[in-house]
Amino acid sequence: MNWFTPVWLVTKRELRDQLRDWRILFPLIVLTLVFPLLMNEVARSAVEFVSQYGGTLLVDRLVPFSVLIIGFFPITISLVVALESFVGEKERGTIEPLLSTPLEDWHMYLGKLLIGIVTPLMASSVAIALYLIIVSRQKIEMPELSVLIQLFALTIAHAILMVSAAIVISVQSTSVKAANLLASFIVIPVAVLMQGESALLFWGNNQVLWLAVAGVLILAGLLIRVGLSHFQREYLLGREIDVLNLRWVWRTFWGYFKGESKSIWEWYRLEVWGRLQQLWFPVGVLFFLAAATFWAAFQWTVTSIPELMDLTSPDAVQKLSEQFEQSTTMVGFGQNFSAPFIFTHNVRAVGLILLAGLVSFSVLGMLVYLVNLGTVGALLGVFQLLGYSPVTLAVSGLLPHGIFEIPALILASAAMLRIGVVLVTPQIGRSMGEVVLELLADWTKIAVGLVFPLLLVAAVIETYITPVLLVSTL
Repeated sequence: MNWFTPVWLVTKRELRDQLRDWRILFPLIVLTLVFPLLMNEVARSAVEFVSQYGGTLLVDRLVPFSVLIIGFFPITISLVVALESFVGEKERGTIEPLLSTPLEDWHMYLGKLLIGIVTPLMASSVAIALYLIIVSRQKIEMPELSVLIQLFALTIAHAILMVSAAIVISVQSTSVKAANLLASFIVIPVAVLMQGESALLFWGNNQVLWLAVAGVLILAGLLIRVGLSHFQREYLLGREIDVLNLRWVWRTFWGYFKGESKSIWEWYRLEVWGRLQQLWFPVGVLFFLAAATFWAAFQWTVTSIPELMDLTSPDAVQKLSEQFEQSTTMVGFGQNFSAPFIFTHNVRAVGLILLAGLVSFSVLGMLVYLVNLGTVGALLGVFQLLGYSPVTLAVSGLLPHGIFEIPALILASAAMLRIGVVLVTPQIGRSMGEVVLELLADWTKIAVGLVFPLLLVAAVIETYITPVLLVSTL
């Protein structure tokens, strides 16, 4: 454990500084001790109100929901410590002695990260334990031990995620004011994430909640990797103030986008083809995932939907098929959606994949990509339940435009996946802003040079050719 000794030295230094700062301790102690009492009163009032109307399921989920909220608030208060971990010391003039030590960069980073995680977790654990003690003395049913373990796992995952993001912001910021302003980009997304977790909690699907724990930990791990990859002590001392230079941003982006090309053909040969050569492996991975997701969605629909919708008898299937034929006019499909509408819709889907990938190091972008392809597989499964041949529908209703649309989707997603991979890779001598601009320029090359033209062709075929082929085979 000799490698951990320098990390522990930094951690003890940070802990000593925190214990001497009453501005951090006082609100944290007050929130830890008072907020459980407040949540207990809210939960008790909610239980009394809901019980009048027989909402027993809601009552059973109120305590786990309260535990989730109680564990979240101390983390938000302690986030200030993580946000000031590097930039705060820089403003106070205490960072130079630390940076002049023989400690490695990752020693300093992990030391501050460790104390940033431990402090809010201790406060959250005390608050949750106090709340559970209060609840146990009342006529409120306690959650099962497995649910409590799951809630503690979610609290730990949230703490690691938020503190990891705060440390990254502290390294990249040049002032405490700027770091605190950027804190909203941590709290708001995690609050939205908790809304989804709360829905799963009230739904009672504990298996899916474990997937949420795993997903949050993966994002936290990627954030830690990003922080370690882009942390350079010389970078901390060299930057004094951030200036939003839009002219420099555009000039840098355009330089990466244009490259050394002098004409459109040269741009395709040097830039687009050069970037495409870097995507062969991601394209192969995404193609495999697309096929697996498509097949899994199709099989799940065929095997599970009949039981969920009570379609086990032939009469029920026949009745649903008749309702579908009455409510759907296949002949008018191509007339309801124009080529510009379909093209715009597909471009928005590609843009959503990019945005989701940028905020999650490609994780959420991959999820959007898989959901799109899984939906197609599930749709073919529904048609099979209605008595149509999925192979015939795929050949006539999917393949004509799909041979252009699906490769475009895979290329855009592969370029997005490369962004996440490069961001978590060390880039010596380059700022994160420069790396992001280059990656966005590379994605734009693929999008403008290949993805958008393929989507345009696919939209025209889907409007004027696919409906005719589809109707002729039904």
